[in-house]
Amino acid sequence: MRRDEVVAAARNWIGTPYRHQASVKGAGADCLGLVRGVWRAVQGDEPELPPAYSMDWSEPQGDERLWRAARRHLREVPVPGAMPGDVLLFRMRQGSVAKHLGILAREGEVPSFVHAYSGHGVVESPLSEPWKKRIVARFEFPEVN
Repeated sequence: MRRDEVVAAARNWIGTPYRHQASVKGAGADCLGLVRGVWRAVQGDEPELPPAYSMDWSEPQGDERLWRAARRHLREVPVPGAMPGDVLLFRMRQGSVAKHLGILAREGEVPSFVHAYSGHGVVESPLSEPWKKRIVARFEFPEVN
């Protein structure tokens, strides 16, 4: 699979409303649901179904659940050098667990990423400095080239 296929699959979800724990293109998705849907489009069947999760993502326990799940199924690579099609993991607040995902859509002078964002749905947003500062990990789909 090529990186441009991952980006195209992610952009196909733009306009899908935000729905916690959902992963149905056009009907509803959260950030994990978007990545799951892109996985299905480019990889096939999901390797595991996520258990029910709250919007705080185990924050009170300090449990990096989402990071561990990403490591099980994606290939973690160094954060610098991100390329379109990479899955980005964000820590939304200092001291909290990493609990937001997006897919890098464009790099260069005006980088952007596709993500499902509460109150906005699935959108392509500029990867601005405030967003870049929140990136704690980067992953590639297993068969990307």
